[in-house]
Amino acid sequence: MKKFPRFVRDEKELAKLFLTLKQKRCPRCATRGMLNRHSRCYGNHTDTAQGQQLRGQEIYCSNRGRRTGCGRTARILFASVLPRHTFSATLLGTCLQLLVRGASIKSAWEQIRPGLSLESVYHILQRFRNRLDAVRAALFRCCNPPRSSQVDPLLQTTEHLRCAFPVESCPLSAFQRHFQSPLMG
Repeated sequence: MKKFPRFVRDEKELAKLFLTLKQKRCPRCATRGMLNRHSRCYGNHTDTAQGQQLRGQEIYCSNRGRRTGCGRTARILFASVLPRHTFSATLLGTCLQLLVRGASIKSAWEQIRPGLSLESVYHILQRFRNRLDAVRAALFRCCNPPRSSQVDPLLQTTEHLRCAFPVESCPLSAFQRHFQSPLMG
């Protein structure tokens, strides 16, 4: 049985999922036929102050009336979203690609201008470093790492991500979609 998706590519893929929502099992209680669309998930937008960005959709497992669901909600997020972070997977991927090419963290931050402070970029990179063991273990199941001249494990993992998902514009989003697991835990 295919695992219930936690990450989808875009709104088009999300709409396609909603067409078969009643046929899917609840990701929490595994009851079939009780899922309904719930509220949309919004989060902070990195480019504008006080701006909101659509991050995904919540689904509800109905327990009302004679329904036998669990009554809990679950989220389906876009793959470009890093759960619990304002920083997107696309921005992090761009930053990592600049680091692989030899840029410093500060110059990478100046090039992408994420709307966040430099300290935020250092913080998100450190959080990603703390998750490298899980990310690399998952990537090893997908493909062997490429030969690398990098000595930093963060940059080696970035190259491994690019090798695992060569045709994707953002390998970090592709990782979340492929493994249906959040990159940052």
